[in-house]
Amino acid sequence: MPGWIPGSGMGRCGHERRISCGGPPAHARPGARKKAAPKGRAAMIFLILLAAGCLIARFWTPKDPTYMDLANANKAPCGEFLFGTDTMGRDIFSMIFYGGGISLTIGLVSTAISTVLAMVLGTLSGFAPNWLDRLLMRLTEVFLSIPELLLVILLQAVLGKATPWSISLVLGLTGWTGIAKVVRTEVRRLRQSGYIVASRCMGGGFFRLLFGHLAPNFFSSILFMVVMNIRSAMVAESTLSFMGLGLPLETISWGSMLSLAEKALLTGSWWIILIPGAFLALTLLSITDLAHNFQTASARGQRNL
Repeated sequence: MPGWIPGSGMGRCGHERRISCGGPPAHARPGARKKAAPKGRAAMIFLILLAAGCLIARFWTPKDPTYMDLANANKAPCGEFLFGTDTMGRDIFSMIFYGGGISLTIGLVSTAISTVLAMVLGTLSGFAPNWLDRLLMRLTEVFLSIPELLLVILLQAVLGKATPWSISLVLGLTGWTGIAKVVRTEVRRLRQSGYIVASRCMGGGFFRLLFGHLAPNFFSSILFMVVMNIRSAMVAESTLSFMGLGLPLETISWGSMLSLAEKALLTGSWWIILIPGAFLALTLLSITDLAHNFQTASARGQRNL
């Protein structure tokens, strides 16, 4: 009787041994795991289409948004004016996309300013000696205790007439505190890592450490707050304009359009409030949804490390 041949998979009687391995794991079986639809796809599509429409608004909108057609003032939505006209006869459809470009620009520019400022100050605090770190954090908390709207109004009064760039600067200078505290915590966690110590020993400067080594490692932790800062800046701009402290009426933005709400209510022109308000609300909801999905993806990635 033939003997058993090690490693041949054959038994003593020449029969093939069957070893049950339980089959391939579920995730390896073809078709066992279906790709889940990416969350936030609708929000992303809406924001991309809105941004594209605002970017090329001058090439496709039917009317000049700055032209005051007083003969058609307060006209309800119709074939000629798809979204109606405001109290000065301007076409609201064209104003939505021109004004959306201004509002989105304010949100993006102010967020870029606040994010860079927060990263620099948070990293400085994270590397600082304990006494300086405590001092910087106490100053940050004092800054946080002052209502942001009051700071914005004060700084805007110092700068003078409101423009998209001055409002972006003011909102950027007042929106960095929350991100800075998170950056400081992350830097204190990462500062003793081998690659950070090695870079410092090789003479790496502050900004080299920040943007070359630290930022790629902590940016996922602040991504949610960065995206939400865009939303907050757009809300702040709209609030200032609604209060009469933001952009003047001749500068079209969603906030300056909503500043006509009181006159619209008195004249029963619901479209002047409802349509710009709906676009603003949808944009803010889409940005919030996008931020939450970034946060979920970041948390999932950290669990998989």
